[in-house]
Amino acid sequence: MTAQPDNTVQYRHVHADGLRFFYRSAGDPQAPVLLLLHGFPSSSHQFRNLIPQLASRFHVIAPDLPGFGFTEVPAERGYVYTFDNLAKSLEAFVDELGLDRYALFFFDYGAPTGLRLALAHPERVTGLVSQNGNAYLDGLGDAWAPIRAYWADPSPQNRQAISDTILHLEGTKWQYVHGVADPDSVAPESYTLDAALLERPGNKDIQLDLFLDYANNLKLYPAFHEFFRRAKVPTLAIWGRNDPFFIPPGAQAYQRDNPDAVVELLDTGHFALETHGQYIGQRIVDVLGR
Repeated sequence: MTAQPDNTVQYRHVHADGLRFFYRSAGDPQAPVLLLLHGFPSSSHQFRNLIPQLASRFHVIAPDLPGFGFTEVPAERGYVYTFDNLAKSLEAFVDELGLDRYALFFFDYGAPTGLRLALAHPERVTGLVSQNGNAYLDGLGDAWAPIRAYWADPSPQNRQAISDTILHLEGTKWQYVHGVADPDSVAPESYTLDAALLERPGNKDIQLDLFLDYANNLKLYPAFHEFFRRAKVPTLAIWGRNDPFFIPPGAQAYQRDNPDAVVELLDTGHFALETHGQYIGQRIVDVLGR
């Protein structure tokens, strides 16, 4: 009788880059590694249902990035919250775990963070999954307007306007349910947990710093595109078509630099895993499994 794989999710910590990283893992450590990178304002919690689904085929690892979830950043570390530094910390995390080959799943903030890691170590990357993880100017929707104003003028007034618009429970819930046919299908613990963690002392300033630094991601888009052209690894861009932040042309653009990329648009919003998790998991297996 063949033993069934153990898909139990483990909750672990590891010290890297002066931080105490929290991460979730599951699957056979000898299986191909799939690194899941979350976005704003969530954490590895957003992969709570996807990890067990993929663990029979991959060694799945999902860290909480600095400033999110349960990763701890000591005050004495003097951490500066930029996407360059998130990527450096992620690289230290990956090295501490001894990961030298992995596919990347990235969503939202996970895209500019994970793609920096790919630029640093292109030889390690075996595949890419973008779930509303943007790498093209084409993909920036109208919802970026107040953040673009903040980039142009990072005044206290514009900083406060971003906080008032986004950094609270209703703003977080809107990101989860906008564009979803049945908002009641989204588990309330998702946006409630995110909003609660945003309320920790100092965390809103962290998020505002990252909003401001996001402008620097756009400067790296040409380097990301060059990586796509050179690597041509199996790629799945599977997006919620009703996302107001990252719009469908951003998904379709992946085929510009890798004509073999698979692009699918689903009738849902930004957090597509909340409504289409089973389907996305199967498509990951279909595209990366081959």
